[in-house]
Amino acid sequence: MKKHYQVLIIGGGTAGIMVAAQLKRKRAGLDIAIVEPSRDHWYQPAWTLVGAGNFNYAATRRDESSVIPKGVDWVMDSATALLPQENAIDTAGNGKITYDYLVVAPGLVNDLSLIEGLEEALDKGVACSNYINPEYTWECLRNFKGGNALFTQPATPIKCGGAPQKIMYLAADYIQKKGLASESNVIFATPGTVIFGVKQVADTLTHVLHRYHVDFRPFHSPVKIDADSRRAFFKITGGNPEIKIDNTTGEKMEEDSIISIPFDLLHLAPPQTAPAFVKTSALANAAGWLDVNINSMQHSKYSNVFGLGDVAALPTAKTGAAIRKQAPVVVDNLLRLMDHKPADNNSYDGYSSCPLVTGYGKMVLAEFNYKNEFTPDPMLKWMGVFDSYKEHWRLWMLKKYGLPYLYWNQMLKGKM
Repeated sequence: MKKHYQVLIIGGGTAGIMVAAQLKRKRAGLDIAIVEPSRDHWYQPAWTLVGAGNFNYAATRRDESSVIPKGVDWVMDSATALLPQENAIDTAGNGKITYDYLVVAPGLVNDLSLIEGLEEALDKGVACSNYINPEYTWECLRNFKGGNALFTQPATPIKCGGAPQKIMYLAADYIQKKGLASESNVIFATPGTVIFGVKQVADTLTHVLHRYHVDFRPFHSPVKIDADSRRAFFKITGGNPEIKIDNTTGEKMEEDSIISIPFDLLHLAPPQTAPAFVKTSALANAAGWLDVNINSMQHSKYSNVFGLGDVAALPTAKTGAAIRKQAPVVVDNLLRLMDHKPADNNSYDGYSSCPLVTGYGKMVLAEFNYKNEFTPDPMLKWMGVFDSYKEHWRLWMLKKYGLPYLYWNQMLKGKM
């Protein structure tokens, strides 16, 4: 196996494949390798629909070998250390590999230990998560006969921050369609202060919450799951001394107090962090994420290192749509450096997109930047969608059919 590459990419997910494919399309002769241990490549955005019984789980998987761009070496191994002072990384099976340029895009990892009892609750089948096993989410939803359907998310960053509420909307719609609404209480408990950070989208989602009679509980950060008693415990957050009211008991809740909510169905996003080899490296910031310039994606200290995707310390949502805008900036800046020019493409403005499924056949498309400004794609008008912050059936069709096609056939091929 080769021990040096012109461009070394850590991660064979969306970000790593897109960067490699775009580089090869622009300069076919580049010597590139991708370090990725998994044989599977997943289209995870469809897992929301899998969890609601509306998408085939098997169709979200492809062999990793099928998405590696032609002419790019696949090092099927795990990165274990980043050694930027040596222009090298260490790997579990192949030792050190050196590079001229490094792209760090390994995604993030679940850390179940950050919520007490979570691993046990998942192991026992008391809790479900689209992030871990969306088919089991669908099983839990099908078997739900009424009671408290509790949906929550952690205080850590997570991939696709809107995903925990998407499955909640679909579950609420399913519960209504099954005639269980009168004997069910759908609860969405979140550490956040609002349902969504973009006002136009938040206004629509507030209407959706009312339509499903969802008990929306902001300032709730999950800290413990008791699998035996089927109760979830939350710390009341918010950064202010405002007194809040527990919707279940009517009791006043001071900030930092702990309350519990019983559940018959529990879905949550697991806490997520950067991989250990990133957190402990010289490339990480104080919070453990890859320390890059938020506009150029270049590392703040090591100029021949770039990072993008979920592992990057960027104040925007961690989504594949964000990567679609980040990858061309990384590629352009890498080529500039190779041509002995400064990496001065600072054009990434924090764009991200969250396709918010609000029911079977309904979707809102939230597109926004670092300033949380609503930035809809003008191409949506060609679909007959003029106000994408409102629910539309055509957006649902885009989510279910259009985006998977574009992902496999355009994005991963370096064509967009």
